[in-house]
Amino acid sequence: MGSLEDAIKQKEFKDPYNKLVVNLLYTHSYLVSAQNGVLKPFDLSPEQYNVLRILRGQNGVPITVSSIQDRMLNKMSNASRLVDKLKVKQLVERSECPNDRRQVDIMITEKGLQILDDLQVRMEGFNNQVINLTKGEVDTMNELLDKLRG
Repeated sequence: MGSLEDAIKQKEFKDPYNKLVVNLLYTHSYLVSAQNGVLKPFDLSPEQYNVLRILRGQNGVPITVSSIQDRMLNKMSNASRLVDKLKVKQLVERSECPNDRRQVDIMITEKGLQILDDLQVRMEGFNNQVINLTKGEVDTMNELLDKLRG
């Protein structure tokens, strides 16, 4: 991919903090674009994939839309709209919550689980291909990103 300066055709940055913010935003865009290529044959967006992974992590226990929203990677995503789209694709089921009729329980379907199984090897390969770092560098990067967010 080369240097950030070459990628965005900028000679220099005001300071290293400014460069880091731009670099993180640019890298996010790069990763999402590349991930879209893996998900496109499955007719999924990264946000829909995130919802399916959250539901799979529930191990068969229903979850509300608001709980899905709380766990989303992209907090600006509309979990309710994403669930509706996944329901049309028969990847999730909605049912009235027995304790509170205003709440709706969401569960992943067998079809949804199968798609995640089919995607797992592809996503692992994608992660290994797109991250050009050693295991030690990956560990350090994860620690630094956790520290950055405080």
